[in-house]
Amino acid sequence: MGRKKKSIDRGVAPDAKYNSVVVSKFVNRMMWEGKRSVGTKLINNAFEEIRKKTGEEPLDIFLKAIDNVKPRLEVKSRRVGGATYQVPVEIRESRREALAMRWIIKAARSRNGRGMGERLAVELLDAFNKTGAAIKKSEDTFKMAEANKAFAHYRW
Repeated sequence: MGRKKKSIDRGVAPDAKYNSVVVSKFVNRMMWEGKRSVGTKLINNAFEEIRKKTGEEPLDIFLKAIDNVKPRLEVKSRRVGGATYQVPVEIRESRREALAMRWIIKAARSRNGRGMGERLAVELLDAFNKTGAAIKKSEDTFKMAEANKAFAHYRW
């Protein structure tokens, strides 16, 4: 146990346009070299693209996409008696959200397309429809945890 005082979570201010903390966190993760305005523009472009393609409220699609990508279990390495086991552990809600956002952004960056706004929109729509690279990453994480269920008694 650390001797220092626990860090306090100060939270994140909600987004100005959509009044959503989740969108604000997503913008913070999208930022490149601290340029929040660029991240905000990319999110707004992606949301406009989603509105054009589906005709629905983009914030609802965005929240559902993140919810679809959130992993339930992950594996952590645990060393027991000279052997290393991949032990499945449940993930707390804040980490689930962070992983989902990180995977969506990474999948969007690795896509081919015109601009990042369009690539992000397509990835969010894929996540909403439970397809795409971010969903695959989430499923792979879950399958790995299921495969190592036998080592669950090594949980700490």
